[in-house]
Amino acid sequence: MITANKAVVLAGTSPLEQELREAMLEKGYRVLSIDEAKEYGGNITVAVEITNFDLETKKAAVRDLDSVLAPDVPLLSTSLAVTATEIASWVVHPQRIVGFGTFAPLAARELIEMAPALQTEGTFMVQASAFLESLGKEVETVEDEVGLVFPRILSLIINEAIFTVMEGTATPEDIDTAMKKGTNYPYGPLEWADMIGLDEIYAVIKGLHQNMLEERYRPAPLLRKMVLAGRIGRRSGRGFYTYDGQEVPIA
Repeated sequence: MITANKAVVLAGTSPLEQELREAMLEKGYRVLSIDEAKEYGGNITVAVEITNFDLETKKAAVRDLDSVLAPDVPLLSTSLAVTATEIASWVVHPQRIVGFGTFAPLAARELIEMAPALQTEGTFMVQASAFLESLGKEVETVEDEVGLVFPRILSLIINEAIFTVMEGTATPEDIDTAMKKGTNYPYGPLEWADMIGLDEIYAVIKGLHQNMLEERYRPAPLLRKMVLAGRIGRRSGRGFYTYDGQEVPIA
């Protein structure tokens, strides 16, 4: 069983980064960067890598972690834009790779999904699950597919909503109002996209499209353009709504 008061390596860029760091510190873990891990003389409990949007950066970070960590240390890597099996194919010690994922904000997520690569050994799944549970989260093991379950389904709903905006069928505000009243969702899909980050949504959709090669997973061109323009939602101050003191829908 993984216990607190041990070191954890946190690497990569994601809207989850700050919340994950705070959750680890709150539970008594010492949080290290990759560079700090190279100089650290103590035992490292687990490594967590969280990049989704830039896969070349992700690959470099995972390989760097694999070279730094002892072979018996589990390496959790988000499998929202790529499968855990593909991540495991990048490293020398693929048996330690465990895919996991959820969306920001972390505080609103009671459950974190986890997926084994085809190369993953069972002992590392046990360690990874114990670590995530130590952060106060429920853990569910799912099949190793891009986006896992909740992030995949929500991203597809958001992508379809963006197609609807792009085609001029309805405004973002109308879509969000209709979905909240019609499905009892806590947020409308475009409001939700702004909270999560359009770059994270795009990473999932793009990964699904590349992995499945099916038209139904094609990213909405407007989603791609907004990410390229830096209009990724709350973090940038503008997405489908603006965030300068009041929320104004962008048609």
